[in-house]
Amino acid sequence: MPEYRKVSVESVPNTPNPTREKRELDEAVGASEFGFNVFTADPGEQVPWGYHRHPDHEELFYVLSGELRVETPEGDFLVEADEAFFVPRNAPNRAVAAGEQPCRFVAVGAPKDADSAIIEEECPACAEETDRSYEQVEDDGRTVYVLSCAECGVETRRFE
Repeated sequence: MPEYRKVSVESVPNTPNPTREKRELDEAVGASEFGFNVFTADPGEQVPWGYHRHPDHEELFYVLSGELRVETPEGDFLVEADEAFFVPRNAPNRAVAAGEQPCRFVAVGAPKDADSAIIEEECPACAEETDRSYEQVEDDGRTVYVLSCAECGVETRRFE
């Protein structure tokens, strides 16, 4: 017999990321073929850790409220409430909450087991376009995520 599952979005724990909230609904219901995340991002917050691409994974963003700016090599795309934006496999992008209100949106990706991301941003120290490593640290009682250049090791960004 199939195992049907139902969850409340708000009951799913917030997953560490650079936005206010990321609810991994695919994990909560045990989905194995696709990723399904609900994000709430305050103005200026980016998704995910940097300008990136998924070599073998497609994504679809659907904006529930607010505005999402998706930066690509072809230019920026403004995605508003009740609009969707498709990112093909291996296509570089970064999504940023735009406007003055928080952006709530769904990110769906498949295949789920191929969702590894390659961050490719210029390092301010060595000027190489590199991936990033990250570590979780405690700073004044807050959890902070520190990104560093994979080439030279210099810290490039912090997210709370």
